Amino acid sequence: MNDPLIKKKTLHAGTANVSEFPLDTKVRFHFVAQSITRDSDGEIVLGEVIDDSRTYTQPIEILIGKKFKLEVWETMIQTMAINEVAEFHVDKTLCLSYPLVAKTLREAYAKDKPKNHEHTSPHCCGAMALVNGPKLGYDDLNHLMEKPSDYLFRIELLGVDLPQSYKKETWQMDENERLNALPRLRLEGNELYQNKKNDEASKIYAQAIGIIEQLQLKEKPGEPEWQALADMKIPFLLNYSQCQLLMGNYYEVIEQCSQVLIQQPNNVKALFRRGMAHLNAWNPNEAKNDFEQKAALNDPSLAKTVQQQLCKLEEMKKEKDKTDKAWLSQAFGNKT
Repeated sequence: MNDPLIKKKTLHAGTANVSEFPLDTKVRFHFVAQSITRDSDGEIVLGEVIDDSRTYTQPIEILIGKKFKLEVWETMIQTMAINEVAEFHVDKTLCLSYPLVAKTLREAYAKDKPKNHEHTSPHCCGAMALVNGPKLGYDDLNHLMEKPSDYLFRIELLGVDLPQSYKKETWQMDENERLNALPRLRLEGNELYQNKKNDEASKIYAQAIGIIEQLQLKEKPGEPEWQALADMKIPFLLNYSQCQLLMGNYYEVIEQCSQVLIQQPNNVKALFRRGMAHLNAWNPNEAKNDFEQKAALNDPSLAKTVQQQLCKLEEMKKEKDKTDKAWLSQAFGNKT
C-alpha cells in the first residue's frame, strides 16, 4: 500500500479481483480487531480481540464513498480481491473513531452484550462528561477512547455489489430516487395487504410516509411544494391506518387518521377508520361523533356500514350501562 500509516499482509489470496470501487459500491466483509502496543524493547504486542464480526448476526456492509466514520476501512478494502483475507496494521491516528464505530456495530449486530457492558446514566450532566470524557457503555471501548492505540484489523472480503446491481435502502437514495420509489412502495404495500400480510404491508407504508416526511423537511410548511407532499402522504396514511386497525392498534389509527383529517376534514375513510378505532378503544362519544360526521356527508359508499356501527355503538352503551348497574348493585346493594 502507498499509505505509510497502513501495512498490509495477505493471508489468503482472493478468487476475483475488483477493477474499481465506484461511488455507492456495497461491500460485505468480516473483521477482527485487536489493539497493538509495544513492549519496553519496542516489540509489537497484540492485545486481546476487541471485536469479531463472526459473532454478530450478519457480516458488515458499508457503501464506498458514503463517509463511513472509519474511512480507513474503505481504503483497506479497496486494495482487496473478493474472498481475500488480509491483515492491516493501522496507525492509531487513522483509527480514533473506532470505539464509536464499534459501539454502533455491537448495538446493531451483536448477539450477546459483552459481560463488561457498563450501563451509564443518560442524565449525566455536561460538566461530568467533560471531566470524565465520553462514556460509551463498554469498558474496553472507554479505555481505547482514553488511550488510543494502533490496531490490527483482519478483513475477509465476502462480496462486492456495484451500484446498479442491488436495491438501495431509503437512506442511500437522493431526492429524485426517493420520489420515484413511492409508486413502487405503494404497489408493494397493496399486494401485501391483499395477501392479508398486514404487518409487512404496514411497514412498507410507514417507509413511504418516512420518505415523504424527510422530503417535507426541505420545504416551508404551507408552500405549494410542501402541500403537494402532504397530499401525496394521505393515501399512505390511510392504508397504514387500515393495516393498524386490522392489527388492533387502535390509538395508532386514531393518531394517523387525525393527521389526514387536519389536511382533509371531510375525508370519509379517515373518519370511518378513526370512528372504528374509537369504538374498539371504547371512546364512545368520539366514535359517535366520527360516525355521525361521516353520515352527514351523505357518502353512499359506507352509509349502510356507518348506520350498523352506530346501532352497534348504542347496543354496546346499553350493555355497558346494564353491566355497570349490576356491579354497583352487587357492590353497594347489601350495605345499610
